[in-house]
Amino acid sequence: MKKAQPWIGLLARLILGGVLLVAGYLKAFTPDKSMMAVRAYEILPIWFANVLGIILPWLEIGAGVLLIIGVAIRYAAIFGSALMVLFIIAIAQAWARGLSIDCGCFGGGGTVDPSQTRYLEEILRDTGLALCGLYLLRYPLTKFALEKKPSQELALGE
Repeated sequence: MKKAQPWIGLLARLILGGVLLVAGYLKAFTPDKSMMAVRAYEILPIWFANVLGIILPWLEIGAGVLLIIGVAIRYAAIFGSALMVLFIIAIAQAWARGLSIDCGCFGGGGTVDPSQTRYLEEILRDTGLALCGLYLLRYPLTKFALEKKPSQELALGE
């Protein structure tokens, strides 16, 4: 298992980083749609949902790039995992409240026909992505990463 860890870590980095990069990129240049997607969850005040809709895609892009190139892996993994947990909570509350919305994860978002919701699939996807981040938190040394030694402040019993 020890020999496989760096390769599994590479896979986790590329999956989580790739998803964050693509999701952020697809939303970054359409701020109106991104703001609408965040507002559709009906959790946050409109002004804050709009700010988040503008800023979040750029944070996703940044974390995705860091993970893909293998720099600040633990920090980017914490951010990515925390973001996935927040997305799971947001999707679950929308589902529980009977909202019919597209998650807006890869652009788009907003109200959709109830037959078009995919809440369970979105929650399962985000759970898998959160687990990728948690794996990287525990095993940050991966193949082809620019970072050769994880930061000591976050060292987890190594």
